[in-house]
Amino acid sequence: MSTSELTIPDSLAALGLPEETELARLASRFYSATPAGSALTGTADNAPAYYFMEHARPPAGQDISSPQLPAVLPHAPIDVHSVRRDFPILQERVNGRPLVWLDNAATTHKPRAVIERLSHFYAHENSNIHRAAHELAARATDAYEGARDKVRGFLNASSTDEIVFVRGATEAINLVAQSWGRQHIRAGDEIIVSHLEHHANIVPWKHLADEIGAVLKVIPVDDDGQVRLDEYGDLLGPKTRLVAFTQVSNALGTITPVREMAAMAHAAGAKVLVDGAQAVSHMPVDVQALDADWYVFSGHKVFGPTGIGVLYGKQELLDATQPWQGGGNMIEDVTFEHIRYQGAPAKFEAGTGNIADAVGLGAALDYVTALGMPNIAAYEHGLLEYATRQLREIPGLRLIGTAPDKASVLSFVLDGYQTGEVGQALNQEGIAVRTGHHCAQPILRRFGLEATVRPSLAFYNTCAEVDQLASVLQRLRAARPHRTV
Repeated sequence: MSTSELTIPDSLAALGLPEETELARLASRFYSATPAGSALTGTADNAPAYYFMEHARPPAGQDISSPQLPAVLPHAPIDVHSVRRDFPILQERVNGRPLVWLDNAATTHKPRAVIERLSHFYAHENSNIHRAAHELAARATDAYEGARDKVRGFLNASSTDEIVFVRGATEAINLVAQSWGRQHIRAGDEIIVSHLEHHANIVPWKHLADEIGAVLKVIPVDDDGQVRLDEYGDLLGPKTRLVAFTQVSNALGTITPVREMAAMAHAAGAKVLVDGAQAVSHMPVDVQALDADWYVFSGHKVFGPTGIGVLYGKQELLDATQPWQGGGNMIEDVTFEHIRYQGAPAKFEAGTGNIADAVGLGAALDYVTALGMPNIAAYEHGLLEYATRQLREIPGLRLIGTAPDKASVLSFVLDGYQTGEVGQALNQEGIAVRTGHHCAQPILRRFGLEATVRPSLAFYNTCAEVDQLASVLQRLRAARPHRTV
C-alpha cells in the first residue's frame, strides 16, 4: 500500500485510538516486521496499519491534556537527535535563540554529507563533462552520470535515459509545456489542472493555452482540501490532452490519489504530469507504480542543492519529443543545412549543466535512502499528528487543509493577527515559518484567504520544536483574545 492511499479515520482525528495491546501489535508489525526501504503494508487481515497511530498516543499513564508533553515521539523509527547532528545549520542561532526551521516546504536544509560532497567535487573533480579525454573530465562525467543513476533508483524509473537534469520542477514543467505541449496540443484541446496547484503548474499551461487557443479546466476540491474525484471524472473527455497535478499540495499538505487520477486520465486518452516537488522528501515514490508520464521535482526540496531538479519522462515520450532548447552537448551533428540531435536525456540538456549540484543531489538521495523513506514517512506523520493536536487547542486558530491524507504542512490563520505579524513574532523566537500565498493563490482563495501562516515539518524537527511554536501562538492569542482581522 502506498503512502498516498492511506487515510486517517475520523475517530483517530478525534483521538479515539485503539487499546494499548492493539497499538503494540500495529507498532510491532511496522517497526519489527517491515525492513527499511520496503513498502508500507497492511495487517494480516488487509486492514490498513496506520503507522502514525502509536506516535499519536502519549506515554502510558500520561493524561492527553497534560502540558508535560514528550520532547520526542515514542517508538520513533529514526533517531531524530542523531539526525540533527548531521545538519550544521540547525546549530545556528537567530535573535539569540536556537534556530527552529519550520519552513521545509520552501526549502530543506542540507546534511553535512551533501555539503562535503560539493566541496570534494570542486576540489578534486571539477571539469566539464562528456567532451574531453583528460582525467578530471572522466571523474566529473562519472560523478554526474552516477547521480543520474541514483535518481533513477530513487524514483524506480526503468532507465537512466528517462532522467533529465533541469534547474528545478518549474523548468521541468516548462520543458514539457514548450516541447511536448507545443507538438501535441492544438486549439480547442483541453488541459486539466487541480485547484491545489502551485503557480509553477498553472502558469506554463495557462500561457500555452492562451497562445494556441486551448482550454484550461480545473479540478475542484472539497472543504477539507481533497480533490473531488467525481467532478474530475466529469471534466475528462475526448478533447482532454493533458492532466497536470501535484502529488502533495505545498499550501495545504493534501496528498492526491495519483494512481487513480492517472488511470482515469489514461482511460480518457490523456497524458499525465505529476508535480512531485513536495512529495519526494516525505514518502517513497515509484514512478512505474504511479504510471505518471512525467514526474518532476526540485533538489532543494529533498535536502539537496538549489538550482538542480529532475524531469522523469517515459522513454517513448522523451524519444518522440523535440528538444526545447538548443546548443552544445545535445547534438550529434550540426551543419548549416541540417542538425541531428542526440537521444534522451542528452537532447534536453543543452549547454553546460549544473554538474556539481547534480552530484550534490545524488548525495542527498543517498542520505534519505539510508534513513529509509518509509521511516521518514512514519516519523513525519507522527509529528504531524502531534502538531495538529497542539494547534487545534489554540483558541481562534483555524487550520486550512484538513484532508485525512496529508503530508506535514500545517497552514493556518490566527484571529486578531495578520499572517505577517505572526511570522515576525515567531522569528523573534528563532522560529522560521512561511507567510503569504505560497505561490498558490487559487487554492487559498478557494478558502476565502489571501495568505496563511505555514509551518512545514521535516524528519529533523522535534516535538519540542512544535511545543515552542504552540507556546508562541498561545501567547499571541492571549494578548488579543477578542480581536479579529
